[in-house]
Amino acid sequence: MTDARQDPEYIVEYADGPLAGQTDRRFLVDGKPDERIGVIAAVEGLESTFWYVAADDREVEGQHLVTYTFDQPDSDPVESDQEDESIFGYGA
Repeated sequence: MTDARQDPEYIVEYADGPLAGQTDRRFLVDGKPDERIGVIAAVEGLESTFWYVAADDREVEGQHLVTYTFDQPDSDPVESDQEDESIFGYGA
């Protein structure tokens, strides 16, 4: 059986923010997970950059899991513009 701490990948868990509840895999850098990660994602059709900071690093069921929390001040805003919604006919 392989020791999870020697696996070159780890599982990212997004604790909050626009990606709350989602997971993905990343590669360890020099044997360690990133302290801060940037994620580009589309929210309501607009590409945005979201920053997350490592909050918890643990092993779960033999897998290296790192939980990240949303860094709102450094991230793009996630609110939609109400005027844009009316142009596309939402709510009509």
